[in-house]
Parts: sequence; C-alpha cells; structure tokens
Amino acid sequence: MVPVMSGRNVWISSRERMRRFPELLARCSVEAAAYGKCVVSTTTGKQELKKDLCLKEFEALKTCFINAANQGMK
Repeated sequence: MVPVMSGRNVWISSRERMRRFPELLARCSVEAAAYGKCVVSTTTGKQELKKDLCLKEFEALKTCFINAANQGMK
C-alpha cells in the first residue's frame, strides 16, 4: 500500500519550502547569478532556451541548494 499525503500536509510542506527559498537563494547567490547570466546569454535575440545549454551552471546551483537545505536541517 502506498502512503498518501493528505492535502493539508502537502500544503504545509510546500509552504515550508517556499518560506526557506529566499534564504537558500541568498546562500547560493554566486551560483544563481552564474546560471542567470548563462540563461540570458543563450537567449539573446530570438533564441529560445534549449535543454542542457546551461547544464553546468544549473547543476552547480542545484547542488548548492541541496547543500544549503541540508545544512539548514541540522
């Protein structure tokens, strides 16, 4: 049997993640800026953002978010 989260628990969990987002973003400002610069530079003019063009920067930001979130849980 698969456990089912009640609607209330899902919203509480989502709210908690969103509440922590500004703190995590501040901790990862260098990585976020690098990712943002990559996205902007690859979408200048009429170009569309294509998958994996900024993969290195995205992975660095994702890793930073995960590490920052894990540090905050301790």
